Amino acid sequence: MYPYFRLVRLFTKNSSKRKLDIGEKGILKMKVCLVDIDPFMELNNGRHLTMMDFGRFDLAIRSGLVRVIKKKNWGLVVAGASVRYRHRLKLWQKYELHSQIVGYDDKWFYFHQKTIRDGKIHSAALIRTAVTSSKGIVKSNEVLTAMGYKNISYNVPEWVLAWADADELRPWES
Repeated sequence: MYPYFRLVRLFTKNSSKRKLDIGEKGILKMKVCLVDIDPFMELNNGRHLTMMDFGRFDLAIRSGLVRVIKKKNWGLVVAGASVRYRHRLKLWQKYELHSQIVGYDDKWFYFHQKTIRDGKIHSAALIRTAVTSSKGIVKSNEVLTAMGYKNISYNVPEWVLAWADADELRPWES
């Protein structure tokens, strides 16, 4: 089940935190709870991604994107993810979730997110997202303009472009 109580707490608690500019890193302090674990008493691989949702919501709240989305009746969508798991996070362990937009292109925003405990990266993900309207994907520059940014340019790092290009090579059933 989706952790809605945590989500409500995030929205109420983080709306009063310091505003973040686009590209700035957000850090959430988190703990592995009973509802997060698998039979091996560790953070479930799917739950890693759910917790990363919270990191992106934190950035959306603190950057003012949530306000714009509500005003324009837009939505958010995840369009791709690549995750690497390195170390286990066990029940009741505390960790930090680091989230940052590392680039954007015409329609996609790219997030790099990491779970870190005691200075060690436990998992890391590259997530491709977009803002949507009833007409489809909203252009990134339109989103940024609505947020108050003007003439902002954001280069997409080579490693992100390589991932996006490789993802396009994947065969999809028709």
